[in-house]
Amino acid sequence: MVQGDRAYWARARHARLARQGIVAVVAPPRSPHGSGLGTFRWVVERTIAWLHRFRRLSVRYERRADIHEAFLTLGCALICWNYLKAPTRVF
Repeated sequence: MVQGDRAYWARARHARLARQGIVAVVAPPRSPHGSGLGTFRWVVERTIAWLHRFRRLSVRYERRADIHEAFLTLGCALICWNYLKAPTRVF
């Protein structure tokens, strides 16, 4: 499933994604705001923002993909650890 805002609406794009078996969830043009797409999208944007707190992940210094993936895994583990040890969680 791919989600996007009104800027990504195009019949040709939807048809190409459908041929590949991908469901596109995009707000149609001129639809009212509050379509509900943002409720899922902010989780991804928040997680990426948390990963950018780690300097080695905000700018990729590593040339090798396996080292970058190791730092990415470490960053995700630290985010999960900090989330789980927090006394109160807000969803």
